[in-house]
Amino acid sequence: MENLNVTQSVINQCTHIPQLLSIKDVGGYTGLSRSTIYELINEESDRYDPTFPKKVQLTKVRVVWVASEIAEWINAKIEAR
Repeated sequence: MENLNVTQSVINQCTHIPQLLSIKDVGGYTGLSRSTIYELINEESDRYDPTFPKKVQLTKVRVVWVASEIAEWINAKIEAR
């Protein structure tokens, strides 16, 4: 039984689950509208921003963003002012 607890402890230390944000959350953190966010990631848009974090396609209809990448993007904007 102790061996199982040690194994679980090692797994917990090695596993990092990133926090994922919905489009609504991304909009809340950035102050951007849903449509603006989609324009920022659309390479054919005049508003395309290659520095904006890429979305993660979880299912056919569900997309999310990695929270740490959104935070880095926001911090880069703050530092660039």
